[in-house]
Amino acid sequence: MNPSLTLTLTLAVALLAHVGLKLWLNARQVRHVAAHRGAVPAAHAPSITLADHQKAADYTLAKAKLSQIDIVLEAALLLGWTLLGGLDALNQCLLGWMAPGLAQQIALIVGFMVVGGVIGLPLSLVQTFGVEQRFGFNKMTPVLWLSDLLKGLLLGAVLGLPLLALVLWLMDAGGRLWWLWTWGALVVWQLFLMAIAPNVIMPLFNKFSPLEDESLKARVQALMQRAGFQAKGFFVMDGSRRSAHSNAFFTGFGANKRVVFFDTLLQQLSTAEMEAVLAHELGHFKHKHIVKMMAVSFATTLAGLALLGWLVQQTWFFTGLGVMPSMVGGNNALALVLFLLVVPVFSFFLAPLSSWRSRVQEFEADAYAASQTPAADLASALRKLYQDNASTLTPDPWFVKFYYSHPPASERLARMATVQPA
Repeated sequence: MNPSLTLTLTLAVALLAHVGLKLWLNARQVRHVAAHRGAVPAAHAPSITLADHQKAADYTLAKAKLSQIDIVLEAALLLGWTLLGGLDALNQCLLGWMAPGLAQQIALIVGFMVVGGVIGLPLSLVQTFGVEQRFGFNKMTPVLWLSDLLKGLLLGAVLGLPLLALVLWLMDAGGRLWWLWTWGALVVWQLFLMAIAPNVIMPLFNKFSPLEDESLKARVQALMQRAGFQAKGFFVMDGSRRSAHSNAFFTGFGANKRVVFFDTLLQQLSTAEMEAVLAHELGHFKHKHIVKMMAVSFATTLAGLALLGWLVQQTWFFTGLGVMPSMVGGNNALALVLFLLVVPVFSFFLAPLSSWRSRVQEFEADAYAASQTPAADLASALRKLYQDNASTLTPDPWFVKFYYSHPPASERLARMATVQPA
């Protein structure tokens, strides 16, 4: 069979299976959550009210309905860009305005991103000012939303365009091993972004104030000393400006590591519970989860670039996806966009593996936290966080396998109940 036709049929079958699987998982989640909406699971009945349980169920169902639209829209966009000729039309249009070369290829990728962003904008607005607003989580004003959008676009231009130009230049000038040099550049770039994020990028969007709670600071410092962990400082982020959701995290690496608490988290948890949550985050560092995830990410990127290095030389890769490669100009930008469009269709089938690995790491971090602080404090914190974030207590098991990077509340709390006091 013609390789081009084979690729076309393969994409069509894979996309049909991809969309069908996602819609099936979404439908299972809706049925399972709705079926258990009427009663709080017995294990949580003493601490979770029926009203909170039903709010979590309704919030989950609302997000699932929006996700249903998103799944169909993504599939339609993929078909529109590829087999229906959208990307080819955009490329030909730009070639009519510009001479072939690096500038035209950058314009193609930027145009692709702008069109996709505009099409996805209404759904994003519904998510923020519809679903999140209705359930009391959205704190953003239209002005703040627009400010974030403009800052994000400016930051993307300042940081992203030079990287894009470098990648396209390497693809053209790097010879047969361009993909290896490109991988090295991407690794360096990612490490650079991690280094500047705490002091340069994140303050553009949020205010970070030194932690003033002396009692919490003393407990956190003692915990970190026991764990052999050092950080540059403890900060509170004004997350409440945008959302009622809460979190705590580490940012940066090396000497620039910071401990960051959402201000909403400080309002929700006691000092002992905050210490337990931080101990969980420390567990990730103790088990080197961050390093392991980065290694997997770098290895996956290397494999993907090596594959792209072969595909970009195959005419059928372009024609099979609805694009006519240029005979006079470069096709690197076309190859990049096509690759980024198609890979997620196939990689989703591996989602259970990555989600499982992430859930195992969460259990390991929980176990470490329970070895450093009372397990009851972490369990209490988890209950409050699941409750305040309206996380459903009754997700569908198959939906969990594909989508959940964190174990469901019932599984985490059940393990906490078996842990001996620290």
